[in-house]
Amino acid sequence: MRSLTEQDIRTSFINCSKGEAKRLAVPRDLAERPWDDLDFLGWRDPGAPDRSYLVAERDGKLLGVTMRFPSSQRGFLHRSMCSLCLTTHRGGGVSLMTARKAGTAGREGNSVGLYMCTDLACSLYLRGRKIPDSGSRFEESLTLEEQISRTTDNLNAFLGKLRDPVRN
Repeated sequence: MRSLTEQDIRTSFINCSKGEAKRLAVPRDLAERPWDDLDFLGWRDPGAPDRSYLVAERDGKLLGVTMRFPSSQRGFLHRSMCSLCLTTHRGGGVSLMTARKAGTAGREGNSVGLYMCTDLACSLYLRGRKIPDSGSRFEESLTLEEQISRTTDNLNAFLGKLRDPVRN
């Protein structure tokens, strides 16, 4: 992924108002992010434990989405799998992230959910740059490039469900 500026991030959101995008917490360490190893930028809001954000490039455009997830965590023994990168985690390492749809559907309360790594570090798990706490990655016969492609396809399918069909 190409490196992003705060302005890139704030103008990319499709499922919140411009005012909300202006007020949301953007990571302060953008210059230190491992951009070459990221397929998308994801982060949690330090001031709101149930909020997270994701920005990805799709069809040459940046798409940012605000998401919510339950603040209560599951028991430590429970193991869950991320639907994007297929990394397994114990406890609260995977959360159901729900995003309000863009446009009229979102204003009417419609949303889409997907089980994702709670820390949104899927790209780093895929590349072995981060090891899941108490979890694992399955050994796969797919190459790293194929795993990355599958992850971005899964992400694009999720983002596609959020887009406003009128504005697309």
